[in-house]
Amino acid sequence: MADGGDAGSVRFRRALLKLSGEALLGGKAYGIDPAAAVAMAAEIRAVAALGLQVCIVIGGGNIFRGMAAAAGGMDRVKADNIGMLATIMNAIALENALIALGTPAVIHSAIPVPAAKAYRRDEAVRDVEAGQIVIFAGGTGSPFFTTDTTAALRAAEMGCDVILKATQVDGIYSADPKRHPDATRFDRLTYDEALARNLQVMDAAAFAIARDARIPIMVFAGEANGSIVNALTGKARSTLVTAD
Repeated sequence: MADGGDAGSVRFRRALLKLSGEALLGGKAYGIDPAAAVAMAAEIRAVAALGLQVCIVIGGGNIFRGMAAAAGGMDRVKADNIGMLATIMNAIALENALIALGTPAVIHSAIPVPAAKAYRRDEAVRDVEAGQIVIFAGGTGSPFFTTDTTAALRAAEMGCDVILKATQVDGIYSADPKRHPDATRFDRLTYDEALARNLQVMDAAAFAIARDARIPIMVFAGEANGSIVNALTGKARSTLVTAD
């Protein structure tokens, strides 16, 4: 793990940042707050300034939740297709904010759209190696897969050496600490422990992909200013999930 605050203190070379769609809500109850997009873009620019190559997967829950719609009676395949389109909208907003701050960014989408490149792994690798922030949109392109699973899959394909999972709490707990104040917080876990305990910070498929690719997962509170850099440099608490 990183210790210290400068670029030399971060031992990771290429990171996959998993953001929830709610990161773009700002003060809104629904949709995208442009100011929140700019604030998140500034956080990402600061991460890149540490010397990391940055890939991003962002969810679509601020616009549409496919699983919730399916639970309400909507066809799951159609609901998931809408959810994947929501991630494309968020990716466009984030790309726009990054470029407005002078940070090169590009979208690679699993679903062909005019506003993004069609996802091709080799081209995405070339883009991130050229210093662009690569935003993956459209999920995996198939229903029944969450954006957590997409994040783990893209991290493995891109050769990332850490998955950064921004949440509302400062790591992984045995239960939701907002509902269970006595929940136990973990500094470190193995993939197998996370799967055996059925911890809900990421789904089982995402944990399994990360385990097989041996990519550590760092879980941290992503709401405060500087939270991503602070987690990477050891200035903020996080939980690290590894093989052992």
